[in-house]
Amino acid sequence: MEYTIRTAQRGDMAQVLQLIHELAIFEKEDNAVEVSLQDLQKDGFGKNPLFHCFVAEKNSVIVGMALVYPRYSTWKGPVIHLEDLIVTKKMRGSGLGTALLNEVVKYGAELGVKRICWEVLDWNEPAIGFYESKGANVMRDWDVVQLDQQGMENYLSAIA
Repeated sequence: MEYTIRTAQRGDMAQVLQLIHELAIFEKEDNAVEVSLQDLQKDGFGKNPLFHCFVAEKNSVIVGMALVYPRYSTWKGPVIHLEDLIVTKKMRGSGLGTALLNEVVKYGAELGVKRICWEVLDWNEPAIGFYESKGANVMRDWDVVQLDQQGMENYLSAIA
């Protein structure tokens, strides 16, 4: 195996942030990343971490990551959300995505969660095919709903 999968450390977050930016470019959202290195370090490694991150390392360089956080389903109970599984372009097709997903699934099983959930862009057919090949149910009849910071401010001012 030419890479190692491990739990991320605070010092890995600069390279993780580079992967996040690479994903944003791939998803045609080059300027959408607002999270900073300091945010990742504070939010992932404080007294009450908001996420758990796995990194894939090759020759001391992080070439992939998977970031998850806890959620709760009113129908199922505890679940985890896979926010992003990122493999740098040069490592795609190497088995690295499978190795990262394996770690996420093992982690979920260790936590005793009832489900692991995530989103995938409807035009990202390679990712959809990858997830379906692993037994994931890509629910095309569900739409993602978000209320961003500006939307929240607008909402709150409308009800004030």
